[in-house]
Amino acid sequence: MASSKFKNFKVKVNLGFLGIETQWEVDETQRKAAWEIYVELITRVTVVELKDNEGLLREALSSFYSLFETTRGILKKHGPGIATPSEPNDTTLGHIAVGVLNRVLRPLLAQWHPRLKEHEDQRPRNISIPDHERAWEFSPTLRQEIRIIQNQLVEYANVLAEVSGVSKLH
Repeated sequence: MASSKFKNFKVKVNLGFLGIETQWEVDETQRKAAWEIYVELITRVTVVELKDNEGLLREALSSFYSLFETTRGILKKHGPGIATPSEPNDTTLGHIAVGVLNRVLRPLLAQWHPRLKEHEDQRPRNISIPDHERAWEFSPTLRQEIRIIQNQLVEYANVLAEVSGVSKLH
């Protein structure tokens, strides 16, 4: 049976103001949890470019939001060990995952969910949802902010791939 502590990683993550550069001793539980989060992250619009005339902003925001429930579930399932550093100044998957949720995704969602909802509620019945959304004056701004967050989440995905021991699938 493999040792529970199998590898040290010098993790260098720069997700906006979440910038973390520290030692991260990754054990098998963190590796498996990182893989689960990685799969969720790379199979959503969270790291896949949303072109100007593709998809809906509502679906993109909902995809970002769903990462909260998914990540919470993974953190709960794997227990407090994935948030307990081996050394006082080390980081853990728990620290990074919660930081991404609260400092990267939450501000985007808190600002844009209600604004988009207000616009959606004003849609005339004779205008399609995509046409109404594209006509919204803030549509280009939100799409640009989504791109910025996607770029940050690609960095997060890169770290999760490394920690999971897989080549990048995104």
